[in-house]
Formats: sequence, structure tokens, C-alpha cells
Amino acid sequence: MSQLFFRQTTVYEEFQTPLSLFELHQQIREELEVAFPESYWVVAEIAQITPDRRKGHCYVTLVDKGDDARNVVAQARATIWSARFSMLSRFFEDKTGQPLKAGLKILFQATVRFHELYGLSLDIQNIDPNYTIGDLARQRQETLKRLEAEGLLTANKELELNEVPQRLAVISSATAAGYQDFIHQLQNNAYGYSFHTTLFPATVQGNEAPASVNKAMAQIANYKERFDAIVIIRGGGSQTDLSCFDDYTIAAAIGNAPLPVLTGIGHERDESIADLVAHTRLKTPTAVATFLIDRFRTAEEYTESLYDSIRMFTAQQLNLTEDKLERVRLRISNTTKDFLTEGRELLENLSRGLLVKPKAFLEGQKHVVSDLERDISATTKDRMHQRERYLSELAVCVEGKAQRYLHMKEHELNTLSHCVETEVKENIKLKQISFTKQSDKLAFATTRKLQNDEHRLRLIEASIHANNPERLLLRGYTLTLVNGKIIKSIAQVQDGDVVETRMKDGTIHSIIVNKEANDTL
Repeated sequence: MSQLFFRQTTVYEEFQTPLSLFELHQQIREELEVAFPESYWVVAEIAQITPDRRKGHCYVTLVDKGDDARNVVAQARATIWSARFSMLSRFFEDKTGQPLKAGLKILFQATVRFHELYGLSLDIQNIDPNYTIGDLARQRQETLKRLEAEGLLTANKELELNEVPQRLAVISSATAAGYQDFIHQLQNNAYGYSFHTTLFPATVQGNEAPASVNKAMAQIANYKERFDAIVIIRGGGSQTDLSCFDDYTIAAAIGNAPLPVLTGIGHERDESIADLVAHTRLKTPTAVATFLIDRFRTAEEYTESLYDSIRMFTAQQLNLTEDKLERVRLRISNTTKDFLTEGRELLENLSRGLLVKPKAFLEGQKHVVSDLERDISATTKDRMHQRERYLSELAVCVEGKAQRYLHMKEHELNTLSHCVETEVKENIKLKQISFTKQSDKLAFATTRKLQNDEHRLRLIEASIHANNPERLLLRGYTLTLVNGKIIKSIAQVQDGDVVETRMKDGTIHSIIVNKEANDTL
């Protein structure tokens, strides 16, 4: 495998010089700038959006899910720079009633960018809110059709609301002004009606609202026998804050609720889907409170009118005069008062008994607790002594084992040290023998090298001596010089030059009169 890789690499290097990653990315950037020189209108869904509060930019992750909303077929990073983000986000929210958030489909104008370090991204320059408005309307209609198909659109309306819904499960934020107004209105009603409210805290705005409200609805369903109705309230807010009530999750939770649901979400715009699914839709939290109080008042008025009708009917049937009827009423009233008095006295006796019995019970429990405290203290001390003895024994055992272990390791270390020392001495001896051999070799090689060089120098010296010009002069040769330099060619002299001719027994000085070149040259 390694040989094959080496051969492939070698072939690659023969035909092409490899690029650095930066050079490759430079080429990609240049090609993209040529291929996508303009801006383009693109449709995509926002998967994640992260505003940079410090610099003012906004970083967006865009996805395309194609026909199947469960599968992502494309994904890209995009940036809205600070110079545009403030304006675009404010304009988009004013037009759609929604902030730029995850889950929205947008139509945007963008340019394609490629950075050598950060890769491919889109620079968003403009966003068309009309496309998102149409998409939100489409989602709303799809949600309504789904609820209708599942039978949840009218399911809660078919539940019967109690004539006097007194036990209320309230879904709201505990700190919301609308919730405080609702409670104040109920507790301070002009007729003195009593209501029992239980708060199930939930987030009622933003992306977390559907899951939070759904969780509260599930908790209420577990204790449905304790309540007469469910109230979902929220104070006034913008369309942005209240858009969560168009979510299918909240609407389905209302449709599946086991109790009638009253909504007071606090907005004047078109009804939300939660309002459409609920049993009764009211505009504000105080309107819900007024509705409940009015329902109590209606029931009370009906009861009073029914009492008057029974009273008249009884008088007519018994042919009683007004005085007799008044005496009967007084007798009934006195009997009722006597019954209430007896009941009050019984309650007072029971109350006094409850005051005495708990004290006696508490005194008895104090003695029990004191006994238990003494037992626990004694048991704890015994347990502590046992653990102390156990730890002492364990410490002695650990100390003995530690000493034995240290002795064993010390022996092993001494043995290892002796072995290392012996091995090092042997290695030193071997190295010394090797060094001696190499030293002898070096001395022999140096002597031989010097002898060879000395012989070669002698040969060179003999050759130089044999080629000495003075020896050539003795053999009948002459040397011709101009200005002290040997002449080898007639081109080195001119007519009139004084030349010097050396012979074995003297020197001749002559003047050049004429030059003749050899015909053979």
C-alpha cells in the first residue's frame, strides 16, 4: 500500500506542482467572483440567527428543506452587516409583525462571497417582507386545516362550562401585569364572590412559549378534577410578542384540553388560532375576570328570581296571607340561625380541642425526639469508635504493607542498578576496543596517505625539474621575451619592438624589422 502511494505521489509530482490550500482557495474565490458577479434573489428558511450585540452584525444559518420539511437539502452561512441589519430588521418587523427568527421563510437579495479562511457565505443586502407575510398566512391556513382534520378546531367549544366556574387553573407569567390585573379584579369584585385560582407559570411570548404552555396544559390535565376551567392570559403586546399563539402546539393543547379554556391574550388584532380553538375568547385578562364575575352575577340573579317564584307559588298553593308567610319565613330564619349557632359552638369546641391536642401531641413528640436524639448520639459515638479502631488497624496494615513494598522495590532497584552498571562497563570496554582498532586503522591509513602523497610530490618535482627552461637552453633551445614576457606568437610583437633572446651562453637584444606568418597556419 505504501509503495503504491509512493508511486502515485511521484507520478503526480512529475505532471503537476501541488498548490497550497490558500492558493486553491484564491482560485476558487476568483472563479466565483467571475461566475457570480451580481446579486441574486433567494428563498430560504432561517435555521439559526445570532445578532452580534457588540458590533451590530447579524450571522444567519439558512437551510432549504425542499419538498420534504424533515430533510435539509442545502445549507449556507449568511451575514447581514451592521450598516444594513438595523434598518432591515426594523422594516421587516414593522411589515410582518414578526422579528427575524428561526423557522421563518424569507425572500432575500444577496451576493456570493468566498473567503480563503471562512469559506463560502452570502452577504444579505435586502429582504422582501411580503413573501414572509404570504408564507405566514399560508402556515396559518395549513394549521387551521390540520386542526379541523384532527377534530380539534371545535373540540374545546363542545365542553360545557360550569355556570359558576370558581376553581380556575391559570396559565400566565407570574410577573406579568395582566396576571396581576386579573387576580386583583377577581379578589376585589363588588359582589364579594370568592374564586380559587392556581397559577401554572409559563412563558407566554417568544419561541419558548409553545413548549412552556403545552407543559402547563399537561400538568393541569393530571389534576383536572380539581378545576372548573382553564384561563390563558397575557397582557397587551405587539404582534411580535403574541405571534406564538398561532403555533399549532398551543392550539392542539387547547383542543385536547379536558376543561373549557378561556383566553385573554390582550390584543386587538385578528383572532389568534388559540382564540379560535378556545371555548371562549376575550380580549384582555380583565375582560376574562369581568366575564367570570358577570357569570356569577347571572347565576345569582337567576337563583333569586327562582326563589321569588317558588315563594309566590308556595303562598298561592298554601293560601297563606302575607303575615303568615312572613311568620313562616321568620321561623325558618330562626331555625337556620339556631342551627348555625349550634354549628359555630361545635366548631369552637373542636377548635379548642385542636389547640390542646396538638400541644399534648407535640409534647409527646418532643420526648420521642429527645429519646431518639440520645439514641442517635450514643449510636453515633459507638459507630465513630468502631470506625476509629478500624482506621487505626487499617493504618497499621497499610504501613506494614507499604514498608514491605518499599523494601521489595529497593531490592529491585539495587538489582536493576547493578545490571545497568555491569552492562555500561561492558559497553565501555567494547567501545574502548573499537576505539583502539579505529585508532590503529587511522594511524596506518594516515601513514600510507603521507607516503603516497610524498611519492606523488617527488614525481611532480622531477617533472618540473625536467621542464625547467634553463635545462632546455642547455639542449640548444632559445627563449624570446618582450618586456620580460615569453613570446609564443608573432601577434604579441609589432615592428620596431626590442626583443630579448636568451641562449645557454648569453643574451641577444634585437629590433623587429619584419614579421612573416607561416603559410601552414
